[in-house]
Amino acid sequence: MIIDSHCHLDYPDLFNHLEEVRKRALLNEVKYLLTICTTLESFKKIEHIVKNYDNIFGTFGIHPHETKNHKNVDAKFITELAKKNKKVIGIGETGLDYYYNHSEKKDQKKSFIEHINAALELDIPVIVHSRDAEDDTYKIIRDKMKNSKLKVLIHCFTGTNTFANKLIDLGCYISVSGIITFKKSVDLVKTISSIPIEQLLVETDSPYLSPEPYRGKSNEPSYIKHTVDKLAEIKSLSKEVIMNHTTSNFFKIFTFKNNEK
Repeated sequence: MIIDSHCHLDYPDLFNHLEEVRKRALLNEVKYLLTICTTLESFKKIEHIVKNYDNIFGTFGIHPHETKNHKNVDAKFITELAKKNKKVIGIGETGLDYYYNHSEKKDQKKSFIEHINAALELDIPVIVHSRDAEDDTYKIIRDKMKNSKLKVLIHCFTGTNTFANKLIDLGCYISVSGIITFKKSVDLVKTISSIPIEQLLVETDSPYLSPEPYRGKSNEPSYIKHTVDKLAEIKSLSKEVIMNHTTSNFFKIFTFKNNEK
C-alpha cells in the first residue's frame, strides 16, 4: 500500500477527471490520498471531494504565496473551520517561501505561526512548505516544538543536508516527491540517502512535479510508484519495504477520525 501524502485534487487537471484519477491510483496500490488546501476557495472543493470519496482525506491551510490575501486567517479561524470536518486531518500547507516572495516575509511568518498554533490546538500535524527559507523555517518550528507535541511534516523536501539533519533532530517527518527522479537532483538524492527511513514519506504534489518518465506532463497520484521505486534504489531497499515504512510513518503522524485503515 502507498499513501500519497500531498496532492492537490482541487486543481482542474485532477478535479475535472477525479474518478478516473482515483481509479488509476488504486490500480497502482495508492490506497489513500491526502488532498492539500492552499486557499479558502480551494477548501470548498476539498470539502466536496472528501465527502464523496472514502479514501481521500483533506487539510486546511493557506499557502505562503497566498498570505497577502488571507491576513485575517488566524489560529481561531483555522481551528473552528478545520474541526467542523472530521476528514480534515492536518493543517497546511503553510510555511515560508522566499524564492518567489509573492507575500511579504512578515505576513508569511505570522501566518505560519497561526497555522502551527491551530495544529497544536487541534492536535493534528502541520504540513510545511519551505523554499529558500531554511533558517526562519527551522527557528519557528524549533521554538514551537519546545514543550509541545507538535507533529511536523516537511513536504516536497529539496533542502540542504544541514537543514535535513536539523529537522531530523527535532523529530520532524520529511516527504519526498518526484523531484528525486530528476537527473539534476544529485545533491538532493545524496541528502535523502542519509535521512532515516523511519522519518520519510512520499508524495506527488500533483498536478505538479511529475516524476520521470512523465516529466513535463501533468502529474497525478498513480505516478507516485516511480518515486517509490527511486527511493527504494536510493535506500538500497525493496519497493515493498519502502511502501511499508512510508505508510507506517504516515500513520505515526496522521489519524483518520473513523480509525479506518
